[in-house]
Amino acid sequence: MIGRITGTLIEKNPPQITVDVGGIGYELEVPMSTFYNLPAAGERVSLFTHLVVREDAHILYGFGADEERSAFRQLIRISGIGARTALAVLSGLSVNELAQAVALQESGRLVKIPGIGKKTAERLLLELRDKLKTAGLGAKVSRGDTPPDAASDILNALLALGYNEREALAAMKALPAGVAVSDGIRQALKSLSKA
Repeated sequence: MIGRITGTLIEKNPPQITVDVGGIGYELEVPMSTFYNLPAAGERVSLFTHLVVREDAHILYGFGADEERSAFRQLIRISGIGARTALAVLSGLSVNELAQAVALQESGRLVKIPGIGKKTAERLLLELRDKLKTAGLGAKVSRGDTPPDAASDILNALLALGYNEREALAAMKALPAGVAVSDGIRQALKSLSKA
């Protein structure tokens, strides 16, 4: 298995690129999120990879970050979701946006991606709900200038009080930036009691 490639970027034709590694040109398919962050042709590049072996082809997929590759691997494990669809999802949403859409069960975000219909979006949300957490790709909940630890503490407190992740994240969206943990919990509980 080829896990990573480092070499000279010699060609960029979205979504395909070619990387020269020791005189061998590797063609890789990349999501647009990775493509936009690539250096100019002739520069060195290092990408995480995933090799798909089919009867008619061996296709190498490249990713700028390991979390992108992990999300891709979770997507292609879902029945009916192929590598092309997984690439489209990662081209339309960042990994964090995908994790948030899954946590909040927002099919509207996924339907905006070309090739993803309402039924496919709903199936993706359902199947990914637990898989992203297990892969360590859960939604990174942060609010403006609220320290990530404070946001995490507020979320954990709401979950411990019996609210599901969707309710807790929705309540946290309304919190002001830089809120302290105790104030954040109090304000989130107030907004949850009104709902």
